[in-house]
Amino acid sequence: MKTNLILILTITLSLNTITAQETVESGAYDPNLTGPYLGQKPPGSTAEVFAPGIVSTRLYELFSAFTPDMKEFYFVRYDEEDKPFMIVYKYQNDQWQKSVTGPRVGEPFISHDGKTMHLGRRYMERTGSGWSEIKTLEAPYKDFRIMRLTTSAKGNYFFDTAGEEPIRYFRMANGKPEAPKMLNIDLGKHNAHPWIAPDESYLIWDDQREEGFGGADLYISFKQQDGSWGPSINLGDKINSERSDSYPTITPDGKYLLFNRSIDENNVDIYWVAADFIETLKARN
Repeated sequence: MKTNLILILTITLSLNTITAQETVESGAYDPNLTGPYLGQKPPGSTAEVFAPGIVSTRLYELFSAFTPDMKEFYFVRYDEEDKPFMIVYKYQNDQWQKSVTGPRVGEPFISHDGKTMHLGRRYMERTGSGWSEIKTLEAPYKDFRIMRLTTSAKGNYFFDTAGEEPIRYFRMANGKPEAPKMLNIDLGKHNAHPWIAPDESYLIWDDQREEGFGGADLYISFKQQDGSWGPSINLGDKINSERSDSYPTITPDGKYLLFNRSIDENNVDIYWVAADFIETLKARN
């Protein structure tokens, strides 16, 4: 299932801009969707479906990206014809409004300053009216088959590549990126979809290992005082399941982890769980 999901995640589609194609759906204002997190009751220490019937449906819903102010939430849905579209909920006038921004153009990650939406090896920059046209990272980064690219508050990049390859990173020096390097971290066979903490104190990603709970599990590693990375820690059975759990994202306020869970071959949902497990695991390691 994990291999099939990776293939789905790496489909290349039209490069239309989000700004040009954003369409507000008729009746998209829902009076029940008010307050933080699309009006959802926050979960506890056991993972729950995020926004059932609103975001998570019987279709494929992938990825999770809140803007830093928590007033926009982006994700991708495959419709009944298996066509993927990027959808955004915006908090306006004390209600969440749904818009279809256009065809999926990548795996969205929004930088911690809110100025850039990364889409793998492509990206868009925030403008006064929305997002810019899609741009492409320069060589050598455009030559990597990047699925997901995330950045820290320091502006450093952490990314995966399609296939059984390590997670890589590159640092910015004098405003220019250094050559990508392999992350010296305890990785398994299939390493994908890294999420780096804003201060680079930990990394969460999905991996496949024999000792795991399902097809893919979520793992975390903490940076040590000497700058090395600690052991990979499985997030446990309150978060991982017998299915495939992947694509971790911590909300900008640091309170919740959102991720994808494969329900069956026709359904992937977004789940969420309280993120206080991070400090618990850090104290133990």
